[in-house]
Amino acid sequence: MAELKPQSALSKMLNAAWVRPFLFLVCIVVVWDLSIRLFRIPAYQIPSPLDVVAVLRTEWPELLRQSWPTTYATVCGFLLSALFGIPVAMLIAGSKTVESYVYPLLVFSQSVPKIAIAPLFVVWFGFGIIPKVISAFLLGFFPVVVSAVQGFKSVDPDMVDLARAMQGSRFQVFRAVNLPHALPAIFSGLKVSVTLAVVGAVVGEFVGSNSGIGYVMQRSIGTFDLPTMFAALVILALLGVILFWIVDRIEKLIIPWHVSQREDVIFAS
Repeated sequence: MAELKPQSALSKMLNAAWVRPFLFLVCIVVVWDLSIRLFRIPAYQIPSPLDVVAVLRTEWPELLRQSWPTTYATVCGFLLSALFGIPVAMLIAGSKTVESYVYPLLVFSQSVPKIAIAPLFVVWFGFGIIPKVISAFLLGFFPVVVSAVQGFKSVDPDMVDLARAMQGSRFQVFRAVNLPHALPAIFSGLKVSVTLAVVGAVVGEFVGSNSGIGYVMQRSIGTFDLPTMFAALVILALLGVILFWIVDRIEKLIIPWHVSQREDVIFAS
């Protein structure tokens, strides 16, 4: 008979989703600090964790203000990649002709470094937010398309035939069979996309910008202000984690029935 194993309060706390990554992060910071002290690494090469924390504490208002343009460009680029990527994936999965023409070009486009073409966006669209949004969109678009195509192609043909035999229209079959079956793969692509969109936005800010975390990093590198640069990296990491968590929460709300979203049950004999 199946039953849940009783867990102590300490065990529950250690099994919390945020505790283990936090403990691992603490270990990384401790090793970082010990390595600097042990090998006497100069501050102009790698700053100590305390210096980075001091910059985060003193410069937090400025870093937070500079993070808004990066966040805005990231979110806009990510939404565009989802808005265009999923329909393109539907076309590729639904038509061999479209797949033969479009899919190889999409794969080929990924071999072009985005940092190499980002200056063109500045030439074409100026130094505003548009080049950053386009850079974020380009990096986030491909994972959405690949994952969604895989999801739509993995639908069981017998289920589709059964729905059609029940006189379901193409839209009804898509809504009841194809889309629910593809949603887990789509959300997997969206999770990858949202983190890559952060990278794309920073790439756009590296090329030409007077605001954003990428601008802060570029300015810090120019002045060898490594603590500020590491603090900016921490802000970017937090931004990526938060956006990933938001997408993950949306996934749990939309597809709570999927096996990946169910609570783990331990069976005892």
